[in-house]
Amino acid sequence: MRRNTYLLILISLLLGSSCKKRFEIEPEERILTSDVFDPKDVAGVLALQYLYGIYSYLPTGFNRVGGDYLDAGTDDAVSSVASGGSVNTFTNGQLTALNYPDNSWENSYTMIRNSNVFLKNIGVVPLDVNIKKRVIAEARFLRAFAYFELLKRYGGVPLVQDTIFKLEDNLNIPRNTFAECTEYIISECDVSAIDLPLGSTIASGEFGRIPREAALALKCRLYLYAASPLFNGGGFESNSQIRVLTGYATADPTRWQKVIDAAKTLIDVGFYKLPTGSGTATYSSVFTTKVNTDIILSRQSGNSTSIETTNAPVGYVAPAASNGRTSPTQNFVNAFPNLDGSPYTGSSTDTNQYKNRDPRLNAIIFYNGVRWLNRPVETFEGGLDKPNAPYKIQTQTSYYLRKFMGDFTTSTSYSNQSHNFPYFRFAEVLLNYAEGLNEIGGRTEEAVTQLISIRRRAGITAGTNNRYGIPSGISQSALRDLIRNDRRIELAFEEHRFWDIRRWKLTPADLSTNLKGLTIDKTGTVFTFSEKTIGTTFFQEKYYHMPIPYSEIIKNNQLIQNEGYE
Repeated sequence: MRRNTYLLILISLLLGSSCKKRFEIEPEERILTSDVFDPKDVAGVLALQYLYGIYSYLPTGFNRVGGDYLDAGTDDAVSSVASGGSVNTFTNGQLTALNYPDNSWENSYTMIRNSNVFLKNIGVVPLDVNIKKRVIAEARFLRAFAYFELLKRYGGVPLVQDTIFKLEDNLNIPRNTFAECTEYIISECDVSAIDLPLGSTIASGEFGRIPREAALALKCRLYLYAASPLFNGGGFESNSQIRVLTGYATADPTRWQKVIDAAKTLIDVGFYKLPTGSGTATYSSVFTTKVNTDIILSRQSGNSTSIETTNAPVGYVAPAASNGRTSPTQNFVNAFPNLDGSPYTGSSTDTNQYKNRDPRLNAIIFYNGVRWLNRPVETFEGGLDKPNAPYKIQTQTSYYLRKFMGDFTTSTSYSNQSHNFPYFRFAEVLLNYAEGLNEIGGRTEEAVTQLISIRRRAGITAGTNNRYGIPSGISQSALRDLIRNDRRIELAFEEHRFWDIRRWKLTPADLSTNLKGLTIDKTGTVFTFSEKTIGTTFFQEKYYHMPIPYSEIIKNNQLIQNEGYE
């Protein structure tokens, strides 16, 4: 009897008392493609929300690799976590297709698929024709950006074009060549640039949406990679089939001209430029001022204290404990030139080494004695910011990362700041331009002019010859070293160093190096510095390219793994 009663109640709930309600064939709350792309939605509310959702798949940047910056996988920094964290996989020789900590494959193809869905369906939405052109161009740019993120990691990947695959489709798709992927991304940049608005016309409330110059900047960066030694016929692979997947089969020095032309096109637009002023504060403000002419495109986030609490020295509690996650190396500190632009040749054990140096040093690095939250940073042994307490995260090098933070020199607590991770900056375009001019041959002095503009804004002094530390008559080789070093400093912790040292095809011997830090002892008021080795990077040729994740290899039997990875 009880069983029959429960059955009658269940039927009553399902059918309803009027017996007119039908069983749901699919969940009523489910949102269909036809709901998002609605022919009656003149404002395109849901369609635009769908587009902005694609933006959310762009790389997050800050501390995104297991809690660490990607740069902690280079000679510029290490994780402050004693075990090194997952980013340590890039430097300890343990990288495989199973443990790759920067797997962007699924994320990038989600961007590509969602862009394809948007492009296929936006036509039915009765948006204003100019708005529709703009959002289509944004989706095409986002798709191109996703392909570039794949290309720089793995080389050529499957190009799915406009296809939107279903579960029953054959998903065993081979990789396209590096050349084919490059041509596709360039074509998408060219097409999207036509209908993207100029940066000068984007309202402040829309900052973070894609300007035309972002398409030009992506094109410039791709040409830079394609012209660089690793990709420009410099493949190390013994298998010729893989070699054309990861770069051009033969070298062509004229590829540098495309870098020059792309950079010049963006520069000539005239809106983006280096902000006026020079020195530490000017450089720092680029990363804390939400709208400025150096930032072409960045990932938007709400104002917060997240960067400060994640990366500032560990002895501060303002109001939450700082976690000091990133430890820049002495190798990186040594890269900063003197204030007059000449290379620093002093000792790392000199307690005065931070005086009269490139002003960007104070914008990027916390070192012992620098003021923060109204007291000196203490990275000496037993100091507030290096207490040597068991199980506590603390600096491994006696340095912490300061870049991207607000100026809390004399404050007593943190306040919310703008922290938008930059994808494209005008400074990078100038450095790309300088590199292209120098590498093409015969245009070294034109390259010097571009580097001078970067150094002038950094606050390096002009000197008697107004060359900002760049020797007169400098050779192509010597200028190459300066450009690479200035790029290392100017773009630090913006995810360039990791890829630059690969595209330049620095030798495995150069990339296998001792990582240095300091031990600072304090006796009374006297400090003593001694250099220490905190680790050694291990590099093999296969690490020039990343392994295609094993999870993708087993799903697609047409994927060829990069050489050296199982």
